[in-house]
Amino acid sequence: MRPLAVAGAWEFSLRPHHDERGTFAEWYSPDAVEQATGARLPVALAGASVSHKGVIRGVHFVRTPPGQARYVTCVAGEVLDFTVDLREGSPTFGRWDAVRLGPDHWRAVLLTEGLGHAFVALTDRATVLYLCSAPYRPELERTVHPLDPDLALPWPAAADARTLSERDAAAPSLREAARLGLLPRCPPHTPHDTVRRPT
Repeated sequence: MRPLAVAGAWEFSLRPHHDERGTFAEWYSPDAVEQATGARLPVALAGASVSHKGVIRGVHFVRTPPGQARYVTCVAGEVLDFTVDLREGSPTFGRWDAVRLGPDHWRAVLLTEGLGHAFVALTDRATVLYLCSAPYRPELERTVHPLDPDLALPWPAAADARTLSERDAAAPSLREAARLGLLPRCPPHTPHDTVRRPT
């Protein structure tokens, strides 16, 4: 486990087991998450996306409260995955970190509530799996424009801005989102407390 440059986000190194049949990897362990962060991720939703090469998704987050923590990995193809701190009042507000995800890298990323998530597919059929702490509620979904120059995310040459969804293409910049009161506030406690503690 490695804390990312964004407070409240961690990279987990997975441990694949290889034999003549192929590979097996445990991509999520609630005990490992709790041991690393001091809290558990309550899984309310599991999802998957499959993207063509060059597709950009994000920067997505869920309004707080309630927010939505996410645990993300890529099981086919490869993506460059971004965590962006969108929480006003956070010591790492506006900062981002990036992790390459895919079967050649065997990693996963945990993002606590209020953090933004984005990625670009570096290959065709890049398959990303998500575990989320809250169910999908479209009225709470928010996005910041992934090409916002103030965020300055280092999109690789493979990234194709023409692939943005209608919602992402129309998303406000970070400054606009702040002016409109759309951004989450940083909670007044330590980052790992934003993942719910077991009861």
